[in-house]
Amino acid sequence: MNEQKKNSIIRGYKLLHCILTIVLFAVAFNIFYGYKYDIVDHTKRYWIVVAIYTVMYLFSRRTYNAYDVDLSKVGLLIYSQTMSQLVTCGIVYAILFVDFTGLVYPIPILNPLPLIGLLVVQFVFNCAWSFSAKWLYSKMFSAKRTVVVYRNEADYRRLQEVYRYEKDFKVEKVVKGPTDVYELLEEIKGYEAVFVAGINATMRNGVSKYCIEHNVPCYIAPHVGDIIMMGAKHIEHFSVPIFRMERSAPKIEYEIVKRGVDIACSLLGIIVTSPFMLITALAIRLYDGGPALYKQVRLTKDGREFKILKFRSMRTNAESDGVARLATDNDDRITPVGKIIRACRLDELPQLINILKGDMSFVGPRPERPEIAKQYEEKLHSFPLRLQVRAGLTGLAQVYGKYNTDPYDKLQMDLMYVNNMSPFEDLKLIFATIKILFMRESTSGVEEGQMTAISEREMEETMEQLSLF
Repeated sequence: MNEQKKNSIIRGYKLLHCILTIVLFAVAFNIFYGYKYDIVDHTKRYWIVVAIYTVMYLFSRRTYNAYDVDLSKVGLLIYSQTMSQLVTCGIVYAILFVDFTGLVYPIPILNPLPLIGLLVVQFVFNCAWSFSAKWLYSKMFSAKRTVVVYRNEADYRRLQEVYRYEKDFKVEKVVKGPTDVYELLEEIKGYEAVFVAGINATMRNGVSKYCIEHNVPCYIAPHVGDIIMMGAKHIEHFSVPIFRMERSAPKIEYEIVKRGVDIACSLLGIIVTSPFMLITALAIRLYDGGPALYKQVRLTKDGREFKILKFRSMRTNAESDGVARLATDNDDRITPVGKIIRACRLDELPQLINILKGDMSFVGPRPERPEIAKQYEEKLHSFPLRLQVRAGLTGLAQVYGKYNTDPYDKLQMDLMYVNNMSPFEDLKLIFATIKILFMRESTSGVEEGQMTAISEREMEETMEQLSLF
């Protein structure tokens, strides 16, 4: 069986799960909630609700990568699918609650038990499907014979995660610091997958062309220049291909909508989360008698400074030496209460006030401290480019990176967002943030002794790499 037929079978298995999930909801909704509708408009309302569920589920499964059978572990598949259904059912329940309370049979509270029961059934179904899908995939696709090409040790560390996917990629060769493109092509000949990081543009282009011609998947860790080029616009007035690059300039309609959403949602968020903020503030005060909130100077659009608001999770004298540093794993400056609120992200809630004031947006690059930003800028000269837009509560680097992700990689992800800003991208990142709230590794601190998220050795190696381009 050729690879195209194998992929078709896997896609069909994904489609089967998607259809059964929607049918399961449609049946459950008709049984448990359908009777509440007036017989006259039952059919119309029924299909409207099913359509809403379908659209939201398709959006959620894409946002949470619920069908990445090839690279996701079974546990992550189940988690992603369950999150997709949980978010979708939550939104549908909110719509049903508003709708039902205005019908012929008004009720004070819409019974959520049927939807909770549906989620339990779907969870069992997700488990069965995920295990069977991974088994089917492993039977049809063996691990690809893989070669890793890199410039220096910093580049090699960027590709270390490939070893976590031993069922998908079998690394049989590593090529360090290639100097001739033709020799490099001989090195990668015959392999089924190629990972590349740090090599110069000439060799990288040669590898890319070879892989496309021979139908070999090629995975490339980009440079900052590549990310900037992603936002370039093709100019059609010339007889040769010309791309125009310029400072990020979103359309005025988008900026108006984005600001309006920020104001409305931050107000709603402050109202809804006020009980949690009150409890958090009391817990912090009762623990050591210190202030519940702390203000810290951060940078937003065009380098403007503002004071970010957060619930205090560290001791009051955490930086008594006057040195700015990031939190480390098992940081003794973090209080017991602080560990809890950091794990639950409750320490971030006061930033809703910063969003309301206009210092921040819900989506954008995370605001950095001036002292730490200056350290980064001395080595990463492109670092200020992330300040083309307003700082955000969440962003691409927060969703797909970690607290201790290398600043160079975070910079690239921030620039990817800056070059692709849109209402859909913002909505996708907001929903994707819900997924990481329950993933502990996303809050891992830096190593002991580090003040920033990059060590001196890594910074030197990164600078050596950047000097090549």
